[in-house]
Amino acid sequence: MTRFVFITGGVVSSLGKGIASAALAALLQARGYKVRMRKLDPYLNVDPGTMSPYQHGEVFITDDGAETDLDLGHYERFTGVHARRADNTTTGRIYSDVIARERRGDYLGGTVQVIPHITDAIKDVVVAGTEEYDFVLVEIGGTVGDIESLPFLEAIRQLRNDLGHSQTMCVHLTLLPYIPSAGELKTKPTQHSVKELQNVGIQPQVLLCRSDRPIPENERRKIANFCNVRSEAVIAALDVDTIYACPISYHNEGMDREVLRYFGLPFEGSPDLTRWEKIVHAIREPEGEVKVAVVGKYTALLDSYKSLAEALLHGGIANNVRVKLDWIESEEFEKSGDIAERLKDADAILVPGGFGERGAEGKIQAVRYARENGIPFLGICFGMQMAVIECARSLAGLTKASSTEFGPTSEPLVGLMTEWANGNELMRRREGGDLGGTMRLGAFPAKLAAGSRAAEIYGTTDIRERHRHRWEVNLHYKDRLEKTGLRFSGMSPDGVLPEVVEYPDHPWFIGVQYHPELLSKPFDPHPLFAGFIGAARKRAESK
Repeated sequence: MTRFVFITGGVVSSLGKGIASAALAALLQARGYKVRMRKLDPYLNVDPGTMSPYQHGEVFITDDGAETDLDLGHYERFTGVHARRADNTTTGRIYSDVIARERRGDYLGGTVQVIPHITDAIKDVVVAGTEEYDFVLVEIGGTVGDIESLPFLEAIRQLRNDLGHSQTMCVHLTLLPYIPSAGELKTKPTQHSVKELQNVGIQPQVLLCRSDRPIPENERRKIANFCNVRSEAVIAALDVDTIYACPISYHNEGMDREVLRYFGLPFEGSPDLTRWEKIVHAIREPEGEVKVAVVGKYTALLDSYKSLAEALLHGGIANNVRVKLDWIESEEFEKSGDIAERLKDADAILVPGGFGERGAEGKIQAVRYARENGIPFLGICFGMQMAVIECARSLAGLTKASSTEFGPTSEPLVGLMTEWANGNELMRRREGGDLGGTMRLGAFPAKLAAGSRAAEIYGTTDIRERHRHRWEVNLHYKDRLEKTGLRFSGMSPDGVLPEVVEYPDHPWFIGVQYHPELLSKPFDPHPLFAGFIGAARKRAESK
């Protein structure tokens, strides 16, 4: 029997529902249960693919090519279970599907309404393909009380009736603020938040209360009485120094035991948290420190690079060092030009993905500085393209080398790919078409050159990585660039699309067209990030 746990949030946004959901899933996994996770987002976009990172943070890509909410990255990093397109939906997608059915006449001329048509569509998304799992954890985005969330909350209420209370439960994440002048935690926001849920017909069974300090027993009883839950079901979600300590912290507070008790499952004993204890130990007690300069475009909102930051941390775990990130807006270099002063202390330089011309020249300068000064370098997606353009300009004499993404150019080192293969299907896009879903999205295979540094790092010549981009490096310049020393060490299986470039005579310089950060886990760091941070540690120790 599949059991459904619905996770809602109240009081304020950004309390960490995604982390809380993922940590609970990790605890259930540690007890031997098979878990799947899903996210329901209340915004009207069909997916986050066309949103600015400043609006919604990074876009997380699944193997099957879905552009999804960044919380799915947390789900994968905590559970190791690869997310799928079916695991994330939005109000926009639900309404698009329902309206498309209405246009086809699927509703037999009936009036299409939020109830039952929209709520039925939401319920279908929640339960589809879940038969093989012991638990399905479903996070509802937004904050209870927002008008956008109402159809999702109504669908949950109906599902609890449809499936029965023995198969469903609701966990509500709230905030217990500490008021210094009063010297106490305040429970009223939690009480009001639960009342909002009760007003739409949902009674939570567990309250997960974010707090910067333990909850006194009298406050716990007060919350339980006013919110109609057991005192043991008021769980403290205490602030921790690393998100990977959350499974341990939640277990110590009784979270997993309370969930299992509700479903009538054995809850005595302890889960095997050895994996998380080792990870936390590596983070808290490293042997050294490295400084990585991340020269990006969206550094004002670090959620824009959430998976990247985590993957670098994982690289630190693999090398037993603390990774100190220096986030640099690439436009800085275009304005001041004092790149040496800004990067002189960096043990490694990373240029991440991005779209558009803004800040591109600053990234090219960062690439050149890394190449000329022997500093370990990793270029990801757009970062690889800037590395190729830098090579063309500085070493191949192509001073006008550019990307067609920035406008017409006489030397298109990077161009819009209009046709590519996805298995047996030929995919096409055209200039001026819709932006949503028109990129090379999802996991694609690549072939690494035997004897290359990339093949050595991966330990194989056959890899499969996730992509998200519209422009590709122009293969017609390959021979000319390789004469300068840049090696195209990874290609698509048909030999048409460059996937990896490197300088064999550089201490560590690799550019990749894909996004390796999307596959990195704290218990299984991606080999590229482990190698990159390993090179940074070597440089730091040589100073």
